[in-house]
Amino acid sequence: MDTIPNEGFPKAAKNEPCCVQAEAGKTIAWCTCGLSEKQPFCDGRHKQIEGMPYKSLKVTFEQQEEVWLCQCKQTKNPPYCDGSHRNL
Repeated sequence: MDTIPNEGFPKAAKNEPCCVQAEAGKTIAWCTCGLSEKQPFCDGRHKQIEGMPYKSLKVTFEQQEEVWLCQCKQTKNPPYCDGSHRNL
């Protein structure tokens, strides 16, 4: 596995949030680095970044609900979108 230099991370996967139907009791792994091909979910690609400074953020939902997950990776309320993509 090739190592990716730790520069310019996190990468914005998209400049818009992703709407997800959360299930009660279900745990998701949110991508923090922006490299995952399964956005907004983690696929482990962060392990390629030099020094491995990123890891997935695991969240368990308490109830079934619609949530908007950040894909620009700039949110101040991870993993939820706070509108930070509008400033990119």
